[in-house]
Amino acid sequence: MSKAAYRDHLGRPLVAVTGMGVVTSLGQGLEDNWAALTAGKSGIHPITRFPSDELSTRICGTVDFIDIPAPNSVERSYAFARETTLEALAQAGLSGDFGGPLFLAAPPIEPEWSARFELGDRVRPEQMSGNAYEQFLAVLREKADPAYHESILFGSISERLADRFGTRGLPITLSTACASGATAIQLGVEAIRQGRTDRALSVATDGSVSAEALIRFSLLSALSTNNDPPEKASRPFTKDRDGFVIAEGAATLVLESLEAAISRGARVLGILSGCGEKADHFHRTRSSPDAGPAIATIRAALEDAGISADQVSYVNAHGTSTPENDKMEYHALSTVFGDRMAKVPVSSNKSMIGHTLTAAGAVEAVFSLLTIQTGVIPPTINYDNPDPAIPLDVVPNIKRSAVVTSVLSSSFGFGGQNACLVMEAEPA
Repeated sequence: MSKAAYRDHLGRPLVAVTGMGVVTSLGQGLEDNWAALTAGKSGIHPITRFPSDELSTRICGTVDFIDIPAPNSVERSYAFARETTLEALAQAGLSGDFGGPLFLAAPPIEPEWSARFELGDRVRPEQMSGNAYEQFLAVLREKADPAYHESILFGSISERLADRFGTRGLPITLSTACASGATAIQLGVEAIRQGRTDRALSVATDGSVSAEALIRFSLLSALSTNNDPPEKASRPFTKDRDGFVIAEGAATLVLESLEAAISRGARVLGILSGCGEKADHFHRTRSSPDAGPAIATIRAALEDAGISADQVSYVNAHGTSTPENDKMEYHALSTVFGDRMAKVPVSSNKSMIGHTLTAAGAVEAVFSLLTIQTGVIPPTINYDNPDPAIPLDVVPNIKRSAVVTSVLSSSFGFGGQNACLVMEAEPA
């Protein structure tokens, strides 16, 4: 191949994906997840991690089949990320020190209620002055608690991953709400495009489902209360959708410059050709009803990739199953795609795996690349009562075979964090 073949339309290095790993409520690994996803299987189940009898939402998509040393979100998130990174590096054919930067999307970290109660029990009467924060500090100053400290340290997940896999430089930990996974990928793409590295590790993980997290989302009226049966709760783009299902998961992508990947004989799984991000200042949790920022984000990703909307084969939708998001996303897509919208398949993985929050953008990027590789579009399940105001081809209930050469994957997060990725097949 000529040097020009390794460059994009703006003269930047093309960025290839050479390894992937994934964990969701459907299972561990690419093979199990893809088989379940394309079969239309749901990973949503009753909550068993904490009592939920008195809660309005009693279902989730937690990952409860990976061993962790302590039941907190840091340990869960690290374990998920470790397993997906092991799988991704094995697929990429890389061993030893990775030698490139690490970009990690991780959930916001804070002590869970049980940890706070345990800490409170250690406060002696003479330490009771001041507020609870000051009392906790007094206890921890008197006797250090490394396990507790590790459980609330935001950067500890990336540091442990960096040590385990030999990444280069200071590991970056980021949190941009539901767009975090896509943002981690974008940072890896930009590092390679700018010539700062030939390879990067983009990881997104979320093991933060707790009673407190569920109650907070419930207070925002964001969660589905269709508890029975659990697998029917997530209903993107339907008339009777009532909220998302909180879930966990992780994904890792090994990114390399196409030239470096080809030179070492790596198998190229796809090209990360476009990234777009725009902020939405409308509200702390709601998206702009006119979909302006989402429209701008989609257009920015397409422009970055150097393709038009007419060249997109499939849209992996954000598709949360909330009344507002699905309506806003349809408005954004129909504005960008125009009259062609009815002919573009648009499906939501969240109908099966729930909303993996921080991990969602990366998990869905993995599924998008598998769609390109296999020519199989996963369905949107539970599509039994279509919303006439959202006339999309959602690939209802059953997978579809198709030639897919390019995918737009969207992530529209709380707080106005919007990110979109464009993935394409390896150039001939």
